[in-house]
Amino acid sequence: MRVGIYTLGCKVNQYETQAMEQELLRRGHELVSFESVADAYIVNTCSVTAVSDKKSRQMLRRCRRLNREAVVAACGCYVQTHADEAATLDVDIVAGTNDHMVFLDLVEQAAEEKRRYTLLDDALRRRQFEVLAPGGQEGRTRAMLKVEDGCTNFCTYCIIPYARGPVRSLPMDLACEQVAQLRKEGYREIVITGIEISSYGRDLEGDASLIDLLEAISPVAGEMRLRLGSLEPRTITEDFCRRAAKLPNFCPHFHLSLQSGCDATLKRMNRKYDSVRYYESVRLLKEYFDGVAVTTDLIVGFPEETEEEFLETLSFIRRCGFAQMHIFPYSVRPGTKAAAMRQLTGAVKEERAARAAVVAEEMHSAYLQSCVGKVFPVLFEQEKEGRFAGHAPNYMEVLAQGEELHNAVRNVEITAVENGSLVGEIR
Repeated sequence: MRVGIYTLGCKVNQYETQAMEQELLRRGHELVSFESVADAYIVNTCSVTAVSDKKSRQMLRRCRRLNREAVVAACGCYVQTHADEAATLDVDIVAGTNDHMVFLDLVEQAAEEKRRYTLLDDALRRRQFEVLAPGGQEGRTRAMLKVEDGCTNFCTYCIIPYARGPVRSLPMDLACEQVAQLRKEGYREIVITGIEISSYGRDLEGDASLIDLLEAISPVAGEMRLRLGSLEPRTITEDFCRRAAKLPNFCPHFHLSLQSGCDATLKRMNRKYDSVRYYESVRLLKEYFDGVAVTTDLIVGFPEETEEEFLETLSFIRRCGFAQMHIFPYSVRPGTKAAAMRQLTGAVKEERAARAAVVAEEMHSAYLQSCVGKVFPVLFEQEKEGRFAGHAPNYMEVLAQGEELHNAVRNVEITAVENGSLVGEIR
């Protein structure tokens, strides 16, 4: 069977798609471009914003235009939270965010029997972590390792807890087994990912935590680099920093969720920290990790945000000195508490996003300039504009001249900054 897959959303969705790809190949199926004529199409949907919902619907409708006779299968967060709506889109299989291998069974059955299936549960009742194969397709330098699923933060703008359920963690012994397998397969870097990895271990016996996991898998990983996905500020304590700084293969890059630098806005968002606690995390990271890259996400134009509150945020992000930022104008997510709050106009949100982007670019440029003259071990991935491109441990892109550098780690002295990338010479 020829199968085309389209993935929307976060790294967890990407991870789960990769696991399904591996299983489909193991079962003897052929993976084809989503835009080609296939026997089955799988859309791994996203529901983090209303725009994500719309894109999910568009991709499902496109499947029928590509091949009217194909099996169309939908899984992911949009389907989990909008099952009734998804069922109106001429979809053969309506599934959610769990039981991915059973989902593939149903794809095969639907192709043979020309029947339709539904595979849904109550996400809030889940208690078991779904173990899936780690990694990705052959030849990739960077593999993802999903160690956690679910979230119980219930931020007022977010629907994901209802799509993913409570916190469930991959047991440490299984994590070590998967890391050993990735090392055997030749990967050079592992990205630790999950819906909310700061809560890793909360459901496991023995009070396991994220730093315990890192200490367990670091020796198993050997020369493979370990990189963390998005974190909550509460993770960053003096104990965490002291222990993580001792790990020889740990990357000093921390994506620390902010969303707002104003305490009043953070309270309306139901975030579990204030600006003082957040800045303490930034201070600790800069104290323990030389040249650390702290990156973040920012939502501007959140409901009821005043100009004064926005200016507080601008002042705060300047104080933090982020290496890089992702800036999002607030998007109404129906079904959340924030959707019922007083909304700002689109023009105000876009104007504030533009102003924040200027500050973010200034900080990004300053961070890149601070890297000039330093030497980084760069993991090279692909050719780009006549040079090879890769990433330093701080996750900044590095360009250098060389041959046959794919999947190689080389020390590079940074000599310049060019169009948002570092440029250097291999030493």
